This record gives sequence, C-alpha cells and structure tokens, in this order.
Amino acid sequence: MSPAVFAHGHLRLYLLSLLAERSMHGYELIHALSDRFGGTYVPSAGTIYPRLAKLEEDGMVTKQPDGRKTVYAITDAGRAELAEREHELDQVENDVTDTVRRLADEVRSSVDGAMKSLRAELAAAAREARTDARSAGYVNRDAEWQARFGDRAGTTGSSGAATATGTSADADSGAGTAGGSATTSTAGRVDARSASQAHLHEAEAAITDFRQQLRTDLRRAAARGELAADTVDALRTGLAALAADLRRTLR
Repeated sequence: MSPAVFAHGHLRLYLLSLLAERSMHGYELIHALSDRFGGTYVPSAGTIYPRLAKLEEDGMVTKQPDGRKTVYAITDAGRAELAEREHELDQVENDVTDTVRRLADEVRSSVDGAMKSLRAELAAAAREARTDARSAGYVNRDAEWQARFGDRAGTTGSSGAATATGTSADADSGAGTAGGSATTSTAGRVDARSASQAHLHEAEAAITDFRQQLRTDLRRAAARGELAADTVDALRTGLAALAADLRRTLR
C-alpha cells in the first residue's frame, strides 16, 4: 500500500493556506493542490471534503452556496491557526515533494519491469522463430542430399551390368528425385511459416498481456494522484528502445 502523501494534520494546514489566498469550492482546491505539486499528486474528493467539513466544524472555514457549488472561505480563527503554524508550511511542502518523488519512482519501476519482461518475451520468441527456420532449412538440405546422392553411393563398386542397369534406372527416376526435392523444400518452407505464425500469436499475446497489466498499473497510479509526467516520458523512452531492439532482432 502506498504511503500517505500528507502527514497527520498537514493537509488541514495546507488547505488553510490555499483558502487564505482566496475562497474556493472543493474542486478548485483539488486543482490548486494538483498545480502546487506539478500534477504528481491529485487528491480525491473523498479526501478533501471530509477535511473541509472538519475545518468548518472547528470554525476554521465557512461555506456559502454559489449556485450548484459550495464556496469555502477561511475565518479569523483559521487565519490565526495558519499564522501560528506558518513555520510548518515549508516542511510540509518538502515532505510532500519527497513522498511524491518516491511514489513516482515506484510507478516508473513498475513500468520499467513490465517493459523488460515484454522485451525478454519478444526476444525469446524471435530467437525461437529463427531457430525453427534454420532447423527447417537443415532438414530440407539433408533430405535433398539423400534424395540426390544416397542411392548412388550405395551402388558404387557394383558390376558393370548392374551399373548400366542402375544408370538406366537413375535416368528413369531423375524426374522423380527432382520432384521429391522440390516437395521436401516446399514442405520445409510451410513448416517454417507455421512455426513463425505460432510464435507471432505468442508475441501478440505477450503484447496484449503487457498492455492490460500496464494500463491497470497506470490507471491505479492516476487514481491515487501518483502518475507523473516523467513517468510517462520514461514509458515513451522505454517503448522506443524496445521497438528498436526488436527491429534489430528481427533483421
């Protein structure tokens, strides 16, 4: 579970500092907090509104309806508490910055780990495809060699009559041998293509799994207000490197 961004009582203080600048409704406070921390922390409504209700209960803020919205304003008592604790604000901002950086690093690690896993799976699939293609080629060549020269090697040293007869038989079977070689070669190419198609399906499945898992991780991070711009940059850089590695592997 991710650590809290604000220590106990610090969010209360920060809300008072924002309301001391100007009166705001709840979602304006959420956006103001997000802006203060560069979008790395976006508190939920479930985090903000209970704090505002407590501040109102303690007499630190008041609320006034403004159409369909409720505007919150700091009271004199709220200003007094803020003045009393103003020295804490710098430390609050430093603590929040450190926490947000740590959370962003966690998201980056998750992204990097997922990309490394996908890179390994795709590279393994590419290697297997190349190996299968080479193996099919070796089988084709062995079959062709056996079809062309195997019988001739077996008749070496036979009598002249047998040789003459064998020569006639070879002549008669020449077309069949050539046809057999072509058939074997074609079958080998079909086998190689079938293996490549199977590996393609494996690669596509790996990409789908990666996309689904990464999307889940990113959405969770965004919901917690922990998805930072540099994490997205790291994702773009990592995917570009993965694509380049894969292209080199497939050449």
